[in-house]
Amino acid sequence: MSDNSKRRAEAMRSLESAIASRDRSEKLKPLGLILMAAAAIAIIVGGIVWATLYTGGSKEETVASETQAAPVTTEEMTTPTLPPTEPLALARAQALPETVTCEYKDSGEAAKEISKPATKDVPATGTVNVVLNTNQGEVPLELDRSVSPCTVNAIEHFAKEGYYDNTVCHRLTTSEGLKVLQCGDPSGTGAGGPGFNFKNEYPTDEFEGQDALNPVKYPRGTIAMANAGADTNGSQFFLNYGDSLLPPAYTYFGKISDSGLKVLDAIAAEGVAEGGADGAPAKEVKITKAEVK
Repeated sequence: MSDNSKRRAEAMRSLESAIASRDRSEKLKPLGLILMAAAAIAIIVGGIVWATLYTGGSKEETVASETQAAPVTTEEMTTPTLPPTEPLALARAQALPETVTCEYKDSGEAAKEISKPATKDVPATGTVNVVLNTNQGEVPLELDRSVSPCTVNAIEHFAKEGYYDNTVCHRLTTSEGLKVLQCGDPSGTGAGGPGFNFKNEYPTDEFEGQDALNPVKYPRGTIAMANAGADTNGSQFFLNYGDSLLPPAYTYFGKISDSGLKVLDAIAAEGVAEGGADGAPAKEVKITKAEVK
């Protein structure tokens, strides 16, 4: 096989691997992993087109290399090739005003009754300290008003009103490129919320066009909002106990303390219930009380 054929065959194997990974990740839609896979696939497809058009291979040679592509191995399926990513900057490019106005729109039924947060003169500077007291240990958080004030305003409100008390963290993901513990749904199903939603903030509002589809690295120790699409933030959030590759479609709003990360590492080490890389934690994680310090 010529060098050109080898390159095209390798590109096709990478494409097959990425598609297999995408199919396995369908159930991760609330975290948007499909967009990440689509971006990876687009880059790989581009490589295939480049190999076909610019390496001088004939049409017959191209067909042969595609037909003879080697089967996808287990290693390739579990570790898809992903495009290079940059860590998410944990600060805005330009500071917000001292205060902002927020909007919380009615949406569906509440999984647990809760009033709406205040909407006017919401602070956009400083931090809020929240401790998630769980049956596995304390997870202290520092929420950053300067990046996502309306989100912090909502999370602080939920904590003060006891919305998160006695709720389970329903989802643990341990796959390559996505290491999160997802919490915040009183129903424990992953479908519950407060009966209202609000818009995405940082980093979504600083990314446009193709940049909004390309994955970035949400670093270990960051917190972001889960959603079911643009501007559908409710009460669910995810704690990144490892680096996670996602499009910038999830509002970043704070950090996890070092002691909290140790608790999350221990939870992750127990794995997912019934094996696999995505599902309920093998050892139940319950927020007994969320406290604003």
